[in-house]
Amino acid sequence: MLKPLSAALAAVLAIAPAMAQDAPQGAARFAHDPYTSTYAPIASAPVLIRGATVLTGTGERLDGADVLLVDGRIEAVGPGLEAPQGATVVDGTGKWVTPGLVDVHSHLGVYPSPGVRAHSDGNEMTNPNTAAVWAEHSVWPQDPGFAAALAGGVTSLQILPGSANLFGGRGVTLKNVAATTVQAMKFPGAPHGLKMACGENPKRVYGQKGGPATRMGNIAGFRAAFAEAAEYRTRNTPNEDAPRRRGRNSGSGSENGNGAGKRDLRLDTLAGALNGDILVHIHCYRADEMANMMQLADEFGFRIAAFHHGVEAYKLADDLAREGICGALWADWWGFKMEAFDGIQENVALVDRPANGCAIVHSDSSEGIQRLNQETAKVMASARRAGIDIAPERAITWVTANPARSMGILHETGTLEPGKMADVVVWNRDPFSSYALAEHVYIDGARVYDREDRSRQPVSDFMLGQSAGGAR
Repeated sequence: MLKPLSAALAAVLAIAPAMAQDAPQGAARFAHDPYTSTYAPIASAPVLIRGATVLTGTGERLDGADVLLVDGRIEAVGPGLEAPQGATVVDGTGKWVTPGLVDVHSHLGVYPSPGVRAHSDGNEMTNPNTAAVWAEHSVWPQDPGFAAALAGGVTSLQILPGSANLFGGRGVTLKNVAATTVQAMKFPGAPHGLKMACGENPKRVYGQKGGPATRMGNIAGFRAAFAEAAEYRTRNTPNEDAPRRRGRNSGSGSENGNGAGKRDLRLDTLAGALNGDILVHIHCYRADEMANMMQLADEFGFRIAAFHHGVEAYKLADDLAREGICGALWADWWGFKMEAFDGIQENVALVDRPANGCAIVHSDSSEGIQRLNQETAKVMASARRAGIDIAPERAITWVTANPARSMGILHETGTLEPGKMADVVVWNRDPFSSYALAEHVYIDGARVYDREDRSRQPVSDFMLGQSAGGAR
C-alpha cells in the first residue's frame, strides 16, 4: 500500500520554501529581474461551485462539496457554503473540481505553432553555456498552443529553453492568460528556473564544434562553469552579504568580496542558482547521470528542483525523495534514443511511492499539454497492472501541487486551500476518465474558458481570420 499522503505532503511543504529562499539577504541581486511582471488578475464577481466532487491537491477528496472563489482567491472549500451577494452559482452536481493544472516543462511560445523555422526560438545553439539567455525573450504570446492548453485545464506553466546546451538559460513561469506581452503573462513573484541538460544532447550538438563531445566532457563543463560562478559570486558580493559556504567548491564570499566586480550576465544566472534564488531544472534521462548531477550539486552547494524526463528515475526513487528532488516525467515515452531505452511505464508511480516522493507528469509537448489529465490516467493504469492502486486524490498532485512545488509557486497555486489563487478547473466527470473534458477554467477567480460559450474560448491574434484548413 502507498504511504499516507498527509505525512508526505507535510514533508514536501516543509522543504519547498527552502528551495527558493535559501539565499542570504542581499545576494538575490544575481537573480534580479528588470523585466518584471505586469500581470493583473481579471476583475470578477464571487463564484460558488456547489455540490461537486473536489480533489483539493492536498491529498483530500471531498464528495458533495462546495468551492467558493472571492476576489481572485480561494475563500473556502467544504459542504454547505453560503453564496455571497452577487455571486455566480455553478451547479457542480456530477462534476469534479480540481486545482488548475501546472506544467513544469513546456516550450509553448518559444517553439510555437505553426512549427516553422522562423518560430524556432528555444535553443541558442551558439555555446555549451548560454546561461545568459532568458526564455521569456523568445516567448510569442500569440502562440495558439496557449489557448489549446487552457482548454485542457492548464492554468500555469514553466516555459524552458531547449536542451541543446549544458546551460540553456533561464525559464519563466506564466499564468495561462491571453496577453499581448510576455510580462503580462508572467506569474507574479515566481522565481526563474535554470535549464541544464546532461547526456546525449549537448555532446551531440557540440561534439563537432569544440565540445563537449563526451559525457565526461559534459561534467567537466558543468564543473568549470560553477567554479567560475562561485568565484564571481565571491568577487561581486559585499562582505556583509556574503553567502555561507555550502558546497566544497561553492566559494565563501567572505574573504575579499567588495561588490565591485564586472558584471557578467551568464555568471549572474549561475550565481543566482548557487544562492538558491534561481531554481535548477535538469534534463537528464539515465540514473547514473542523475547520480552524477546530485554529486555535482553537493560539490558546489546548489539544490536541484527537478530532474526532467528521467526515464530511469525509478532506480533512484529513494535518493530523489531523500534529497527533496522532484521527478518531472512522461507517462510512457521511452526508447526514442539510447539514453531513453530503459524506461518503464510504472516510472512515475515508483518515484511517487517513498515518503516525500515528488512525482510530476509533464508534457514537453504542445499536444501533450492539452491532456495532462489523460497522461496521468495512463500512469494510474500502468501502476494498477503492477499492483499499485493510486487514488485520484493522490494522482492529481502530479499535475498540480508537485509541479508548483518544484517551480517555487506552491504557496500561491497548486492546491485548493483558502488564500491561494483561485485557479480552478471544473470537469464534466472524473478527470482521469478517457471521456473527461474541462468545462470551465478559472484563473484568479475569472472564468477564462467555458466549453459551451465561444466568447470565453480565447483565440490567438494569429488565428483571427484564419479559415478551417486554410481555405478561402
